[in-house]
Amino acid sequence: MDALVLAAGHGSRLRNIAPCKPLAKVHGVPLLELSLRQLAGVGVARAVVATGYRAEEIEAALPAMAGRAGIEAVSRRVDDHRQPNGYSVIAGSEGLEGPFLLVMADHILSHDLLRSLVENTPVDCDVALAVDRRVSSPLVDSEDATWVALGPKGAIERIGKEIAPYDAVDCGAFLATPALPQAIAGAVRGGAPGSLSDGMQHLADRCRAMAVDIGDAWWIDVDDEKAMRLAEAQVRDHLPEIYSAIPREAS
Repeated sequence: MDALVLAAGHGSRLRNIAPCKPLAKVHGVPLLELSLRQLAGVGVARAVVATGYRAEEIEAALPAMAGRAGIEAVSRRVDDHRQPNGYSVIAGSEGLEGPFLLVMADHILSHDLLRSLVENTPVDCDVALAVDRRVSSPLVDSEDATWVALGPKGAIERIGKEIAPYDAVDCGAFLATPALPQAIAGAVRGGAPGSLSDGMQHLADRCRAMAVDIGDAWWIDVDDEKAMRLAEAQVRDHLPEIYSAIPREAS
């Protein structure tokens, strides 16, 4: 299986401590490398990394990170990293023919979360999204979260930052098909800005988007300094497959 990692954005809320967010280190391991390692852990052989802001720095570091993760990784630059993240999906997924995992470089995802997504995605859908029903968790930034309203049997009915009511929060991990970038492009033609959520809503409106409940699996969106502190406090306990080999004093 292939994967697409979105790493093109500015990361402005973390810039005080990390000029290039995908390369920000959590106990010695860059966020992007954590994504690559976790993808390799669920059987991904090749990852495309959509780059834009500070692409040169990411591309220079990518071979070493991929080598440590045991995965093939290539960079694909977006035309304009200031555009909504759906444009990164369109650019990065070019040439990905079958189902692929889609993750964000600034989300740390436990093995259990990704494994659940891979194993429990319904066969009759164009995209499945990992969702967390623990909407009041201290790990969820309620001011920046993307919320999900669910229908019968896990069907996604609505998705977005401003929707209400909602049932779950978007974890930033998808098992997608080429229908997702096509849906983003279709949403843009219909007047939408072009976010990933625009494409998801396009598919949800056609009953082609499903949710996979992650249960008690751990994850965090490292979007600001508070989230970084939370990640540093918890990541060793939840990603032992990575951090057990790294002495605490070394990180």
